[in-house]
Amino acid sequence: MTPEQLTAQPPAVKIPSARTLTPGRLRAWAWHRQGLDGSLAGCTAEEVFARAGWARSVGGANPYLTLFARAGIRRKQVDADVLAHRILELPAARGCTYVLGREDFGWALKLGKDAAEAVRVLGRLGVDSGEITLLEEQILHTLAEAGAPMDPRQLKDELGDSVRNLGEEGKRKGAATTLPTALGILQSQGRIRRVPANGRLDQQRYSYELWNLPASPMAEGEVHAELISRYLTWTGGATLKQSQWFTGFTVAQTKAALAAVDALEVPTAAGASLWMLPDDVGRLADFEEPAEEQIQLLAGTDSLMLLRRNAAELLVEEGPEGKSLDRPVLASLALQADLPDHPILDRGRIIGLWQFEPGKERIVPWLFHGPTPAVTRRIAEVEAWIREDLGDFRAFSLDSPATRQKRIDGLVAAATGSAAAGSASSPAVGK
Repeated sequence: MTPEQLTAQPPAVKIPSARTLTPGRLRAWAWHRQGLDGSLAGCTAEEVFARAGWARSVGGANPYLTLFARAGIRRKQVDADVLAHRILELPAARGCTYVLGREDFGWALKLGKDAAEAVRVLGRLGVDSGEITLLEEQILHTLAEAGAPMDPRQLKDELGDSVRNLGEEGKRKGAATTLPTALGILQSQGRIRRVPANGRLDQQRYSYELWNLPASPMAEGEVHAELISRYLTWTGGATLKQSQWFTGFTVAQTKAALAAVDALEVPTAAGASLWMLPDDVGRLADFEEPAEEQIQLLAGTDSLMLLRRNAAELLVEEGPEGKSLDRPVLASLALQADLPDHPILDRGRIIGLWQFEPGKERIVPWLFHGPTPAVTRRIAEVEAWIREDLGDFRAFSLDSPATRQKRIDGLVAAATGSAAAGSASSPAVGK
């Protein structure tokens, strides 16, 4: 290496002007970073989760639609990937469950809920740590003896008095027995894993089996830096508050992780600042918004919205032809932390909402400005996929056609114009 090369400074990062980083451009940028523009077509499920982010799983169909929307992956392939342990549902950021790829299993488990905190909760109910440790070993022995997955009821019956009932006080604290805590600790350590009862991700009935995943050698600070790096890659940039919410880190931990990955603070036209990875800052400077429609139907828990919980920023006051949206309706939607229905989007902008009505095997959409041919075509494609692959589209484990009917009726009313115009209490946007 020459003396000139040794003393050369790294090239300066090309930082875009704040005035060019308009809400519309940033929406399209996040859309691109999420691979919703077709750039992830042909990727595997592992590759999608690595590049667009882990899929939130609450017993709903979001993981399936996440993969179908970005890479056209069908349910049969997803279920095969789960069976082969290429992707799994695990407790990760903030202790919440996500579906993620196998390269992330070990270090992501370190982000789960602190086992010591779970033991402390039981300690206040008169259960010492030794009792939980003994129960963990008994669970492992029972699963080894069974040689097959066992559901919680089977485990409880087999373990008998080793599982302590914690009574009404325990129920109030979310710990009816000692079994869930012991299972949670073992799962967070990678010693057991949950197995979907019927092989599907859109339900919350599980069995457990031995796993013995090798522990990640990464230290806490390294894990924090890795998650921040992934998060900024998935989002294309986020505020400090958004980063802290997703990771569950303290302000000090978040700032330390941002510094560890050399994140840059980039001002935007709206006055906020986004923390971004240096390479992404340069890419954003050269990024051009797509001119043609790019229509997607997503779940309300899709990473595009959930990673930053910024659905309000994706709702804009004007449609593609400059027509203003109904302000009271828009205001009502924007005030809600999460959307009441699933979104229909074009290049990162929410242009409508939808639900699936299984009785009629159809998607019920409410489009703010009516359909274009591209919108109509995409609705038909997703509708056919739901019928063929899923049978229904549940938002979460307790979602059902009966509980969803009020939402469906509201969307029908809004779409046909029978809802009171401009009413913030319209069923289509109600709480």
